[in-house]
Amino acid sequence: MRNVVIIGSGCAGLTAAIYAARANLKPLVIRGLEAGGQLTLTTLVENFPGFPKGVQGPELIERMQNQAAEFGAEFVEGQVTRADLSPRPFVIEVGSETIETRTLIIASGASAKMLGLESERKLLGHGVSTCATCDGYFFRGKEVVVVGGGDTAAEEALFLTRYATQVSIIHRRDQLRASKIMQDRLFRNEKIKFVWNAVVADVLDVKRGEVTGVKLKNTKTGDETIKSCDGVFMGIGHTPNTSLFRGQLEMNEVGYLITHEGSKTNVPGVFAAGDVQDHIYRQAITAAGSGCMAAIDAERFLERE
Repeated sequence: MRNVVIIGSGCAGLTAAIYAARANLKPLVIRGLEAGGQLTLTTLVENFPGFPKGVQGPELIERMQNQAAEFGAEFVEGQVTRADLSPRPFVIEVGSETIETRTLIIASGASAKMLGLESERKLLGHGVSTCATCDGYFFRGKEVVVVGGGDTAAEEALFLTRYATQVSIIHRRDQLRASKIMQDRLFRNEKIKFVWNAVVADVLDVKRGEVTGVKLKNTKTGDETIKSCDGVFMGIGHTPNTSLFRGQLEMNEVGYLITHEGSKTNVPGVFAAGDVQDHIYRQAITAAGSGCMAAIDAERFLERE
């Protein structure tokens, strides 16, 4: 029987583990398939407090994990294959192992939607990014492209104009899906250009280990062209990792968990933290803050019981 089980090992899950371990609750962290979350795909992190010269994403995650372990948190590799929140204690299955817990903190994050290109995967963190707020600063004075046509792409593009000399939005159609107000802002911005009826067929240049351009395919004619750029930002949205909890926990229409009074879900004893419930900020520091909240909420829940 566990007091606290934490699903996820990114900033939210590891911060929750630190707080729960210091409260002598001996939390168990299920690391998941994407252990460490999206920070492990990031190179230099310059906006996390306490690191004036920045810190590598994987190093930051490793430090957090070591800190949690120092206070007694335990870790298990693997992915949760089943979660039953109807009985008390809750029942979690990781492969063939069954775990019972009095409280559960869900910090399984959200996965950025990608194009599925091998070059895109290889250049992730080397010119390919899924977060303009995280990486925009590295593209000062450079030309970048944003893939997508919805509000996510619009927000990314507008933010990038603070740093880049030119931001080109690549969209498969001839009109945007973004809200009217966002479209108006895009069209008014002189730094933003549009490439209509086009998809990214490849990201260049894997051999050089950096982005030098993209190969574009026209969706109407099939013609291929090369567009030079220094960075590629994916603005096609995120998918919260919440499929296990459908029908058990309240979610919005996209699948993000709905929380109230801090990190509480609609099931007493179940808490959510990080990108799994935050579709607005999606930052390492906000994820860490919500992980702190979830651990404190779990501790107080156990005290009341």
